[in-house]
Amino acid sequence: MTTQTRTQEVIRAEITQLVEELYQVEHLPAPFVAGTTSVPYAGRVYDQDEIVALVDSSLDFWLTLGKHGKELEKQLAALVGTRYCLLVNSGSSANLLAFAALTSPLLGDRRIKPGDEVVTVAAGFPTTINPIIQYGCVPVFLDVDLKTANIDVSRLEEAITPKTKAIMVAHTLGNPYDIAAIKAVVEKYGLWWVEDNCDSLGSTFEGKNTGGFGHLATQSFYPPHHLTMGEGGAVFTNDPLLKRAVESLRDWGRDCWCPSGKDNTCCKRFGWQLGSLPEGYDHKYTYSHIGYNLKPLDLQAAIGLEQMKKLPAFTEARKRNWQTLRQALSQYEAVLDLPEATPGTDPSWFGFLFGVKQGASFKRLELVRYLEDAKIQTRMLFGGNLLRQPAYQGIQHRVVGDLTNTDRIMTDFLIVGVYPGIDGPRMDYIIRVIADFMASRGISPELPA
Repeated sequence: MTTQTRTQEVIRAEITQLVEELYQVEHLPAPFVAGTTSVPYAGRVYDQDEIVALVDSSLDFWLTLGKHGKELEKQLAALVGTRYCLLVNSGSSANLLAFAALTSPLLGDRRIKPGDEVVTVAAGFPTTINPIIQYGCVPVFLDVDLKTANIDVSRLEEAITPKTKAIMVAHTLGNPYDIAAIKAVVEKYGLWWVEDNCDSLGSTFEGKNTGGFGHLATQSFYPPHHLTMGEGGAVFTNDPLLKRAVESLRDWGRDCWCPSGKDNTCCKRFGWQLGSLPEGYDHKYTYSHIGYNLKPLDLQAAIGLEQMKKLPAFTEARKRNWQTLRQALSQYEAVLDLPEATPGTDPSWFGFLFGVKQGASFKRLELVRYLEDAKIQTRMLFGGNLLRQPAYQGIQHRVVGDLTNTDRIMTDFLIVGVYPGIDGPRMDYIIRVIADFMASRGISPELPA
């Protein structure tokens, strides 16, 4: 070992020690004070390990995707149960790339083209449906089930026409939709299936992780999600052709698949003739798709690897918090619509969605204001009925049946948190504040039968 190497090791060790000390000074969570400390609906949960990993990675100054990204892709693919995982810079980009891949010329006659129809729902986050619209296709909206907030599959086949080419739906708030029903229709009609798993990492259907069922699946690593890289996401697939399309579209649309810093992986860098380019044109600058640059940084992947170690504990905390809330609020089922897991599933919950029943003596807004005044953060189910949002006025679309439950969720439902940062005292506080609200409205808890 050279003197220089020893010096590098000593310096890195000193930096690590200082980072760990800084975490103790700057980042330790403050004690919870009911009514004073905010209780977020979601947020990042981390300790000194993530900060050390980030700083250590930065010392190498390998900024683009590298060894950490490769390892994280490997671990995520193993977790979800797919052959391939490609990291991207956000869950929204993951949805964009997953859908864009289905428009790739590599798919021949099966590629999705403008005017084709894609079955989805309007209750959710915009970037599940945005790629459908952005690529000139027609979203076909089904209503959702009020208990699960997931797609109502009872009218799924009714939505299918000769123009239908795909189904692109999210598992709502960690609760998997009826995967068996979706799969049956996909196989019967030869459709593509994009599984938006952004809110559901660690959820299972019949013992298998969600994200491994569709032709393509997506994940988000934004701070409120099941694990975080700050910004970040991933696309999963088992299909080598779809993997090639996603990778190309992610990486500027290039035909070359060399990772950053590598040349001539194909061993014929100057031996290609594609399009009307001259023979031997550099494969690193040959483009087979009109693509993007949607890669994350290796620094982010270093954080993600530390988060992966904590994921089992995160998942158990989400399940425990959701069950605690569900049991506590069951005393108020006379006035509240409470959630249920889809049969055959074991959700890793993103949030606790519940509603104020029609005819109750109070409205959602009253409960929301009461909770927010008590420093308990709330959210809606994202965009509510997206067709009522300003951005979607006038888009080409179809609705099968009506969107009655979608509108109910938009007007009457809210979300409170179950993320791992909500410990026992915080959960007890949420329950107590809701009980106080009910008492202030003259509503007594009902004892279980």
